[in-house]
Amino acid sequence: MKKGIIVGASSGIGLEVAKLLLAEGWTLGVAARREDKLLELKALAPERIEVMSIDVTQADAEERLLALINRLGGMDLYFHASGIGKQNPTLEAGIELRTAETNAVGFMSMVGAAYRYLGDKEGTIAAITSIAGTKGLGPAPAYSATKALQATYLEALEQQAHQRNLRVHFLDIRPGFVDTALLNDNFPYPMLMKPERVARDIVQSIKKRRHVRIIDWRYRLLTAAWRLVPRWLWRRIRLTH
Repeated sequence: MKKGIIVGASSGIGLEVAKLLLAEGWTLGVAARREDKLLELKALAPERIEVMSIDVTQADAEERLLALINRLGGMDLYFHASGIGKQNPTLEAGIELRTAETNAVGFMSMVGAAYRYLGDKEGTIAAITSIAGTKGLGPAPAYSATKALQATYLEALEQQAHQRNLRVHFLDIRPGFVDTALLNDNFPYPMLMKPERVARDIVQSIKKRRHVRIIDWRYRLLTAAWRLVPRWLWRRIRLTH
């Protein structure tokens, strides 16, 4: 019976991935800030779910993650679905700093803890980054910057694990726009995907041991085109409505 940890399992993509893994017989340790939502998930399979309240920005986050792993009796998969993001065209300082605390510092804390735990064990670390990390996005500076950091951090750990002959596999998951609570600013996002569809793709990507997965062919084309845009032209492109 495989054992997985999901941080950010209370809603959205994390919740949907948890449901799919449960249906396939996994035992799960689920974590998020909102314990009430986690308990609702636990009710689906009480004997196969352990719950832990974790705020990735708090000093005790790593300690609580390790406690959850130990309560589960080990870990074959660490899946990081926790994150925040908001358009911030006026560069409000609070939004930028909260985004950095969660998506940069909190991300490195949790992924780093999972990596150190696995050590010479065999396992997978999968994390949701975003296509937003492909280029700097003026409407959401901290979000796009922290998503680029996440992708680079996973790539660096993957290289380090290979050089150390560790049996840790990495999966960088880059969705486009997904219909979750994260997109609650009334912006008419194009090519919006349902979290259930994204979750199915993620589970298949974990099984196939992919390294980077941009979900949906339209977003693969879009990001390929973005990479070709020179900086002098990119700064002239209007991304807001």
